[in-house]
Amino acid sequence: MAKFVIAGKANCPYYAKAELLADYLQKNLPNFRIHKITQRPEVWEEWLKDVCENNKWSHKNSPIIWRELLDRGGKGLLLGGYNEFLEHAQLYYGVTSSMTSDLMMLVAQENLSAHIEKEQEEEALKGLINPLKIWITSPSAPACYNLIPILTSGEVFGMHTEISITLFDNKQAERHLKALVMETQDLASPVLRSVSICTKVEEAFDQADVVIVLDDSAEHELNSLEESLRSRVPLCRLYGYLLEKNAHGSVRVIVGGKTFVNLKTALLMRYAPSIARNIIAVALGVEGEAKALLARKMKTIPSYIKDVIVWGNISGNNYIDLRKTKVYRYESAIWGPPQYSRSVLKLIFDSEWLQKESVAILRDLTSTGKQFNGILSAHSISTTLKYWYHGSPPGEIVSLGVLSEGQFGIPEGIVFSMPVKFENGTWVVLTDLKNVEISEKIMNRMTSDLIQEELVALGDVIKFQPYTSVTDEEKDLGLSDVEFLDMIPQTTSEKPVNQESVNDFESLTMES
Repeated sequence: MAKFVIAGKANCPYYAKAELLADYLQKNLPNFRIHKITQRPEVWEEWLKDVCENNKWSHKNSPIIWRELLDRGGKGLLLGGYNEFLEHAQLYYGVTSSMTSDLMMLVAQENLSAHIEKEQEEEALKGLINPLKIWITSPSAPACYNLIPILTSGEVFGMHTEISITLFDNKQAERHLKALVMETQDLASPVLRSVSICTKVEEAFDQADVVIVLDDSAEHELNSLEESLRSRVPLCRLYGYLLEKNAHGSVRVIVGGKTFVNLKTALLMRYAPSIARNIIAVALGVEGEAKALLARKMKTIPSYIKDVIVWGNISGNNYIDLRKTKVYRYESAIWGPPQYSRSVLKLIFDSEWLQKESVAILRDLTSTGKQFNGILSAHSISTTLKYWYHGSPPGEIVSLGVLSEGQFGIPEGIVFSMPVKFENGTWVVLTDLKNVEISEKIMNRMTSDLIQEELVALGDVIKFQPYTSVTDEEKDLGLSDVEFLDMIPQTTSEKPVNQESVNDFESLTMES
């Protein structure tokens, strides 16, 4: 069987004459097949150059015709142009073309119109499948490098949901972003429609469906906790303004990182009030650290441990609550089916470890962020997004930083980590949980620090005064006693920013 490929400019009269002859041959010869390719006149030369370079051919005019060796494989055999094809048809099949010049020109114009119409139809079909637009801020952060492969795997949004990713940072990071774009394209993910970069502030979060806020870094030395807190305000104000102005009305904003997560979430809510309900803080990283610590102590697998509740400040003064925590498939004298679980507190008899050593370990991890870096941060963000879109496991408690409405006696208006479940594309606070009351002293300690963080950041309070009343009761079940000075980012140099103007984006610092 002979298969010929005829390619040419859409408005080329010689392509039109070769096409008509080929159609006649295909209709009258049982083993003759053709494949047609047309290109717009303005892109024809570039396209022809690429084809010839790939096949090591030499051809400069329209049309170009080659034969594909279907029975042998390998590259095609170049026949030539219009004259060579007519000669071949006359020599092998005894057929020639009698198309007049006027008809050639008429068909050529019809071909161009048909080509343009086909392109428009294809673009319209693409437009019907809108990819989920995901924006990632501070993409130079280590978490982003681990996050992108998870997002493009299809595990988060589903294999039937196409996504487009935009990396948003300042102009100085452009070289790194281009390298990251190339690596992302190399993944050849079937769900990734496109990946691009944005360094222009006025275009940030354009029609965004999901915005992932990673840790931003300060470039100048921060000598005090107060400086570190206030340094979060300019960028959060900028992001809030851009979210309100450019993002989709139902945008979902997820705040991750290892420093001031609750504060950044609260500031974004303040400066983007219309989408405040859809701004959340990731707490699964702290959950994961606690589960891993318990699993090492109990000599089991972290994934077998469920329902650890993180209360309070995700990256600061929090309370790891194990009263609802269960372990599945635990090897002991009592054994049951896979769905059988036992209380962790009833299986750990070392109260000294539980109340002191484990607290110290978790306090160190929370205050320094030693382990909460690339892999853990990326996994926590992607899992939270997956739950947000598809629901959390039935019956499982998930910790999440959300705006308090007075649940559990938490003061209204602060971002506080508490137990939730995800269902139907949203989250619901589990206010029906029993026996999870928190003592007044523990609650005062967590809420006092969170309230002061925001007041200091906004300049309403000059000096941060950490809550100082510490009792043995507050150490029970894992209350993290954080030294806030350990949380000050160890980065240097930040240029002054005009906080009232969004046009000074080039001087704003992003994560390096």
